[in-house]
Amino acid sequence: MFKTFAVAALALSVSTAVYAADAVEQIPEAPMAVETSAFTWTGAYVGIQGGAGWLNGDFSVPGASASQDFDGGMVGGFVGYNWQFGNGFVAGVEGDFDYNWNEESFGGIDIGTDWSGAVRGRIGYAFDRVMVYGAGGWAITNGYVEGLGVDESETFNGWTVGAGVDFAVTDNMFIRGEYRYNDFGDKDIGGLNVDLDQHVVKAGIAVKF
Repeated sequence: MFKTFAVAALALSVSTAVYAADAVEQIPEAPMAVETSAFTWTGAYVGIQGGAGWLNGDFSVPGASASQDFDGGMVGGFVGYNWQFGNGFVAGVEGDFDYNWNEESFGGIDIGTDWSGAVRGRIGYAFDRVMVYGAGGWAITNGYVEGLGVDESETFNGWTVGAGVDFAVTDNMFIRGEYRYNDFGDKDIGGLNVDLDQHVVKAGIAVKF
């Protein structure tokens, strides 16, 4: 009887050990952490933009001068590249080109601009998907005088400075709001000295690569 009891006890202990081994093998693995990459502003982008412009013109001939405000609008596109650094600062370069319409008539003479462009350097700071920036550089526009036997235009070269906010809606798309001041300098057109400067408010949307 003792022998039978010993055999039963041995069999029970073996089956218990086997079950324990199976239980250990069936312990589920801990889920692995999935590492998500942080958003970065580094990369090329291209976009479209539009807005309103308030152009001021100073006109002079020997012995007389006058000033006139031109309210107009603009629509165009921009392209650029950003580099984001580990401390959150962002540097970039950007170019844009707009149809920039501003025109007024004086006694049968039309004076205005019809296009403008700029190449600017940008410095900003990124709060994850929000970037505030300042920008400045070279600006250009085409001004014209038409009427009473005059049909002339000149390309004005000057400078631009401004600031704005870019917001990344997705990893590959952002929207923008921006203010800019353009000083296009002065040119002589048809015997009239024309000096142009402009305040601009723009909104845009871009694809980031």
